[in-house]
Amino acid sequence: MKVAIYGQTYKDNAVSPVLELLEELEKESAEVYLEEDFYKLLSRSAKVVPYKTFTEKKGLDTSFDMFVSFGGDGTILRAATYVRDLGIPMVGVNTGRLGFLSTFKKEEVRKVVREFVAGAYTVVERSLVEVRTDYDIPEFRELNFALNEITVSRKDTTSMITVETYLNDEYLTSYWADGLIVATPTGSTGYSLSCGGPVITPTAKSLILTPIAPHNLNARPLVISDDTVIRLKVSGREEHHLVSLDSRIATLENGMEITVQKADFTIKLIEYTSESFLKTLRNKLLWGEDRRN
Repeated sequence: MKVAIYGQTYKDNAVSPVLELLEELEKESAEVYLEEDFYKLLSRSAKVVPYKTFTEKKGLDTSFDMFVSFGGDGTILRAATYVRDLGIPMVGVNTGRLGFLSTFKKEEVRKVVREFVAGAYTVVERSLVEVRTDYDIPEFRELNFALNEITVSRKDTTSMITVETYLNDEYLTSYWADGLIVATPTGSTGYSLSCGGPVITPTAKSLILTPIAPHNLNARPLVISDDTVIRLKVSGREEHHLVSLDSRIATLENGMEITVQKADFTIKLIEYTSESFLKTLRNKLLWGEDRRN
C-alpha cells in the first residue's frame, strides 16, 4: 500500500492523530510519503523517522493507493491541487470544526487504515469546475479548477456588481448582487449553502448558480445540467473584481468575460461505509433530531 499524507497548519492536539496514522500504516508495511512542508512541521513537534516527501510539483503519481488530508474542508480543497488529475483516492481526517469533506474524526484515525484494508469503502468521483478566459491571468495558467465552487464578487467597494450571465450562449439574466457562485454538487454544502443554495448529492450531474445577497429579490439559486457552458461578464463602479477558485483568488478587470464549465477530470474521494454522505448530513445539519424537548 502506498499512501500520501498532507496537512497545512495544526495545533498541538492534532499531532497525535498523525502519529497514530503513521503507526497504523507501519503495521501494514505501507510505503508512506509526507508533503514536504507538513513533514518539516511535524518533525518540529514530534520525533518521526525519516519519510519520503512530495510537493505540489513532484513526488506524486498514479501508483498511490490513498491520499490522506489532515485538517478541515479547506485543507482537502487545497489537497486537490496536489492530486489534480492523477486519480489518487482522497480521504479527509477532520481536525477542525464543521466538515463535509473531511468526515473522519481525528479520534478514529486508525479506522482510516483498518477499514481501507478491509475494503469497507467505495470510491466516489466528484466533478470539478474550471474557468477560462481570453486574457492571461497567472492564477489560471495551471490551477484553473475548483472542487467546491468558482465565485465572482466585488472588490474594494461596498457597491453591488452586475454579473451578466449566459448559459450555452443564451442570455439568462443579469444578477445585481455582491457576487455569483457557480458550485459543484460537492460545493453545494459550502459557500453556496450559506448563501441559500440547495444541498445536492455528490453524484448528481448538476451545477448550481447561487447569487450572493442579490438586490433583485426575485433572483433565486438555479440548478442546471453540468454540461452547460456558463459565460459571465462582470461590471461595476470599480476597475477590478475578484474571482475565487475555492480558496485561491485572482483579480478581474471591469467588463472582462470568463467561461465556467465542468472540468474534464474528476477527484476521487474515499467514502467509508461508516462515514456516508447521508450520515454526514444528519450529523452536521442535525437532520432527524427533535430539539424541542
